[in-house]
Amino acid sequence: MADVNQRDDVPEEQTREQILRYGHKGILTMNTGSQMENITTLKAAFAPPKSPGVRLRGIRSELLERRIAQIIKDKIHAERNPPLPQTDFSTTTQRDFRVEGFVPQATKNNRFHDYKSEQAISYWSENYQRIQGVSAVESPNTPFRKSAQFSTPIGEQREDIDPFI
Repeated sequence: MADVNQRDDVPEEQTREQILRYGHKGILTMNTGSQMENITTLKAAFAPPKSPGVRLRGIRSELLERRIAQIIKDKIHAERNPPLPQTDFSTTTQRDFRVEGFVPQATKNNRFHDYKSEQAISYWSENYQRIQGVSAVESPNTPFRKSAQFSTPIGEQREDIDPFI
């Protein structure tokens, strides 16, 4: 501490602000114009080994070693990355419905159907008796038409439908 206090007391051309910003000159070295070293002590003590300048192995042995390494590399690559199977771009129609030897036959209509007046036949129209949540069916030809049977009082219902059947 005495040395630092002594340095603060010495009048120099630096102001207190310059000392606080840049530090004291001459504490580490008295030669302020000297340059820093470009080489570390590790580099100076241990230099990298130098090659002898002549070939230590023959060309054939180097080529053989490279070829064996390439064969091993190709084997490992083939084991880890098997080839992709060939993609089949045929559609379901091509695969399942266009079989060789198949001859399509059109069915004959037994009777004439009028699509404007007849009820369409579907899974639901065939199984309307088993569907939950469907109103009571007034006519079997049109099972999904609106029915007011639940909201009509018993005395006002038509007599042709028996409510307890």
